[in-house]
Amino acid sequence: MNSATRIKLSIMMFLEFFIWGAWFVTLGTFLGNNLKATELETASVFSTQSFGAIIAPFIIGLIADKYFNAERILGILHLVGAVLMYQMYHADDVATFYPFVLSYMIAYMPTLALVNSVSFRQMKNPEKEFSVIRVWGTIGWIAAGLSISYLFHWDSAAGIGEGLLRNTFMMAGVASLILGIYSFLLPKTPPVKNQEKSSSISEILGLDAIKLLKNRNFLIFFIASILICIPLAFYYQNANPFLTDIGLENPTGKMTIGQISEVLFLLLLPVFFSRFGFKKTILVGMAAWALRYVLFAYGNAGELSFMLILGIALHGICYDFFFVSGQIYTDARAGEKYKSSAQGLVTLATYGVGMLIGFWVAGFVSEYYRAADAENFWQSVWLVPAGIAGVVALIFMLLFRDDKAAADATINKPYSAETERQELTSLP
Repeated sequence: MNSATRIKLSIMMFLEFFIWGAWFVTLGTFLGNNLKATELETASVFSTQSFGAIIAPFIIGLIADKYFNAERILGILHLVGAVLMYQMYHADDVATFYPFVLSYMIAYMPTLALVNSVSFRQMKNPEKEFSVIRVWGTIGWIAAGLSISYLFHWDSAAGIGEGLLRNTFMMAGVASLILGIYSFLLPKTPPVKNQEKSSSISEILGLDAIKLLKNRNFLIFFIASILICIPLAFYYQNANPFLTDIGLENPTGKMTIGQISEVLFLLLLPVFFSRFGFKKTILVGMAAWALRYVLFAYGNAGELSFMLILGIALHGICYDFFFVSGQIYTDARAGEKYKSSAQGLVTLATYGVGMLIGFWVAGFVSEYYRAADAENFWQSVWLVPAGIAGVVALIFMLLFRDDKAAADATINKPYSAETERQELTSLP
């Protein structure tokens, strides 16, 4: 891959994740303050991400991969996204906002796979070349958060009071427009012609790999993956409103510490995996979720603000040690025959079903404590996902048995290009 192509793909990745980070992090705060949404209405809006994740495989697997150049459909989806962002910017209530955010998520979620497709098709050695491109996506997400807090101050107390968080949708819309146009300048990525094999719906959704659930260990891991997404949903839905509500300065900018942490711990994961194996690695990830929410429950914006920062910084362990190591385990457990289907099944179950359940559980819990006028509202809310994560970790520790064959496979090949491809379709 020449330097010009590398630069083009890096810009693409930067814009792709800048767009997402520009509005999604502050969405909960916007809904509560600008649109006066209830906790359950907020859960409904966040659930659109899960619907987008469920529908995305159909768009990519049944349409884009067969009939259109990846860069063209990427451009079209982002142009559509720019229009939808403009409509979200002008929405004055949840009822008006919801159909636009649902349509946007259905359009945006497939682009996560499309940017990967465009990138991988230009590379001769993805295992060495892709990380250099992908890191610009994380930089884009961080740049969006820093801009909101430190450049525009939209998430300051004064900014929120003036309704300035609405501007995040305009910023995301402009970036989406730029990427939509820019996509047509990307290297041509035509459909892969394969006359011998046609992907079925069951294969695209990963249903071909259901038979892997007959393995006791994989079944326990699969169920634990769905359940741990409930605490994950609490973070995405409530973290920014929580930090804003308790008065932490520049909350969106400080939340980018989580993305920095993710990159650092991703580098440490192979070492930890090789030394301690899959079970201990994933248990550390689960324990980190529980610890993070305890820190949130008892921290504050004053003398205990370090607890909040530490809780944010744990994102790297929470995400990498559970989800990425889980993808590595799935890759090894499935074998060549079901590798893609198994990853698709786990992704559908976690970011589709698991996160959907999680967003609603978070909504019902928050609604319950809000209605009860709990004295320590946020402490009560955060202790729930902490407890859930702790219970899931205990169940996993007691029931899961290390599989030597799978462990050897994952240690010998800790982070393949296919595993990285799967990791990049998930949340940053």
